[in-house]
Amino acid sequence: MANHKSAQKRSRQTINKTKINHNVLSQLKTSYNKFISSLNDKNLDVSSESLRSFNAILSKAVKKRIIKKRTASRKLSSLSDKLKKII
Repeated sequence: MANHKSAQKRSRQTINKTKINHNVLSQLKTSYNKFISSLNDKNLDVSSESLRSFNAILSKAVKKRIIKKRTASRKLSSLSDKLKKII
């Protein structure tokens, strides 16, 4: 339990930011799973669209500093390679 007023405020902020970060990561995982399932179905139109939405969510996560830039780049690159192998 925080004893100082500023520490109490920081504790509240941490709780709120954790909720927001959890939501963004959940969207990211959902988008990733949607891409993988469309890739396994070999549906190219849906796969390319889901990759585009995954990239957008990934960029937002990087912008909010939830994940690192190089991690996002690596994930996007590997998924793009998987899509190219199907084509």
